[in-house]
Amino acid sequence: MLPKPVMALAFLLPLSVFFFAEAQLNPVSAQPSQNRQIGALKQIIPGHYTYNSNNFVSGVIVTNDGVVVVDALSNEAMAKDERQQIAGIIQKPVRLLISSSFHDNFTRGNVAYQDAIRIGHENYKTDLIDLMKNVPVAERQARLPHLTYQDRMTFYFGGKEIQILHIGRAHTRGDSIVFVPEDRIVYLSELLFYDRFPWMESGYVNWIQALDIALNLDADIFVPGHGTMSDDPRQSRQAVVRFRQILVDARDAVQKEIARGATEDQVLATVLLPQYKDLSGYQQQREVVVRRTYRDLKGTLR
Repeated sequence: MLPKPVMALAFLLPLSVFFFAEAQLNPVSAQPSQNRQIGALKQIIPGHYTYNSNNFVSGVIVTNDGVVVVDALSNEAMAKDERQQIAGIIQKPVRLLISSSFHDNFTRGNVAYQDAIRIGHENYKTDLIDLMKNVPVAERQARLPHLTYQDRMTFYFGGKEIQILHIGRAHTRGDSIVFVPEDRIVYLSELLFYDRFPWMESGYVNWIQALDIALNLDADIFVPGHGTMSDDPRQSRQAVVRFRQILVDARDAVQKEIARGATEDQVLATVLLPQYKDLSGYQQQREVVVRRTYRDLKGTLR
């Protein structure tokens, strides 16, 4: 029996032909919105772009055979705006959508990609199904991936090698990162909040180890899921290092209090992480990060 990634690749080409034909027959589903611009498409390096809407970031990989989008973001209007800008600036069709986080603010836009092949980790699919229990069936079908993988999926599309990697529990238990070795660029999705405090409702302490794996890839550029990149994209490696340090500081401070016998509420009152109080997200997420880190370290995280 063929390995899953090989089977997926064998399925990819005929499926892409099917979806292209479907888009031709049903152009409404593939057409971008004509509404006002919601976000901005910006080139990082040749062949790679970000679409940033209010510090929510989607990645765009350009190949000879079309475009690969990483994360569809918050809603259909935003996704259609991204597609409109791709059509106007890049002038190539979107062929694949790779999704990382299962959260609504990164998957509601999937409905605008009915003419593309949608890919995600198997845990992403499981958690997305659970999230959408009360969502209408048609929307559920429109948001779910066509293809899933377990550890990695590597394919060659439009002259580029593209690796989709699951590097362990991090922001969620089903995150994907997308690595393009030839261009030394990694799309980290919500594994990286660029100079922002982490949002951790579904996160794990292992996020630190996942970032270590990402940093060890042969890459110079790390594209975030949130925030605004520097004009020099190679400064993004240091942004990953800075963000990792927030998680390390939280882990170490919580572990120190646990060693003293502190309860969860006592740890919350003590671990204030004041060095990060000016970062966006600190006020909303400091308690979440401390409580979730405590439970993960104590082995009680559900």
